[in-house]
Amino acid sequence: MREHPVEIPEDAIPNRDIRVNEQFLREHEELITWLSNALARVMEKERAVDQDAREALGALIRTYRTRESGLIYETRPTNPYAAAIQDGLSAAIDEMRKHLAESTGMQSLRDADVLGVLVFLERVELQYANGRRRGRAFYDFLSSHFKLQAESAVHLS
Repeated sequence: MREHPVEIPEDAIPNRDIRVNEQFLREHEELITWLSNALARVMEKERAVDQDAREALGALIRTYRTRESGLIYETRPTNPYAAAIQDGLSAAIDEMRKHLAESTGMQSLRDADVLGVLVFLERVELQYANGRRRGRAFYDFLSSHFKLQAESAVHLS
């Protein structure tokens, strides 16, 4: 397991056109925590590896990119573990939307914000994955940083 994230060369950063800066991370901290926690839980449940998470995140990112263009087309991975992760993250996003609609009376979770958080998680996976085919270093990172918050569920305002 990597103890520290590796630096990703600029030309290897996926989805470079999507800016995820410090301000974005601060503004969306609760969504990042929520989705990171959901990702760790579904990876644990499915006994998925980092590569499965990478595939699921990639498929969700492609899905949200098409939504931005006005089309609704869901990209589905053929890998059943990645598909299960995608389903779990989609359910977590839907749950977040429902909670926000109930608590604020309006839909306040934008697709662009979800896309930014998914791209952030994809980049974190690249930094922490150890490159092994069955590696779980990214999962270990997620579970050690976010799993403890599983019981705190939704606290968004």
